[in-house]
Amino acid sequence: MATIGFHASHEQIPPSRLLEAVVAAEAAGFDAGMCSDHFAPWSERQGESGFAWSWLGAALQATSLSFGVVTAPGQRYHPAVSAQAFATLAEMFPGRFWAALGSGEAANEHITGDRWPDKPTRDARLLECVDVIRRLLAGEEVTHRGLVTVDRARLWTLPSEQGFPTPKLIGAAVSAATARTVGGWGDGLITIRQPLETLREVIAAFHDGGGAGKPVYVQQHLSYDPDEARALELAHDQWRSNAFGSALMWNLELVEQFDDASKHVRPEDMQTHVCISSDLGRHVGWIEELLALDGVSGVYLHHVGQEQQGFIDAFGAHVLPKVRG
Repeated sequence: MATIGFHASHEQIPPSRLLEAVVAAEAAGFDAGMCSDHFAPWSERQGESGFAWSWLGAALQATSLSFGVVTAPGQRYHPAVSAQAFATLAEMFPGRFWAALGSGEAANEHITGDRWPDKPTRDARLLECVDVIRRLLAGEEVTHRGLVTVDRARLWTLPSEQGFPTPKLIGAAVSAATARTVGGWGDGLITIRQPLETLREVIAAFHDGGGAGKPVYVQQHLSYDPDEARALELAHDQWRSNAFGSALMWNLELVEQFDDASKHVRPEDMQTHVCISSDLGRHVGWIEELLALDGVSGVYLHHVGQEQQGFIDAFGAHVLPKVRG
């Protein structure tokens, strides 16, 4: 059966309330969880950005769900530190943690003061980080000099030494070109909802690049409220700073820049980027469209409003049973 997961957005909700939300999501019938890993939100209106790694330990302890995190080793995180974090969570919560690795966003990575590389360099850096992380998780001592530098690193706490599985390293990709590369190294693919034909191209590229038979997960941004106008208002208020292509999204550095760039985005423009409806049947249909795509084995739902309980209750009672039925 396909996984229907709950996405926890650290950019929008304080970590204490986000913890309450994932506990409620499990009780409502969600199968799994995943979260973002940001240093800054996308907008002043969102106004939060808790530390994902502290929160993940609490969320895994407070629930029986599996959890993933979308993270970017290479600049803000040294890959050896990322590997240590992965190994520790995997040792404490066997089989319940996975990491989705991407090339990063300037909004989070500029804080180091290092130059923000162009996309080809970021992609090459990510591949180096993946190799370093896999070798460390395999118990090797690693020295590496390239776009990242590692000096005689070794992980002393490994899940495999306790008989537990090594965490899966999923690749995060939005474009077909990146998905094809992910197919060569990832244990799976996670992407976001786009027009269905674009999504088919992304998934096909992942399969062609070596990902055939590996799981594909899709994150779906949505806005639900019993009042249609309110659902649209929530999407526009909270997610209009995300209504741009990757060339802009991955390269702006400051919250003020995102807010300035999005000041002319109209409420009606949000329909292209967020599944907005007061009709729970429409939400069922949107999820079923994704699950019908070749290779998709899970959908992670992100309600873009800052209040989560109404969404959790409604989807637990009326959406999840129909999707599974």
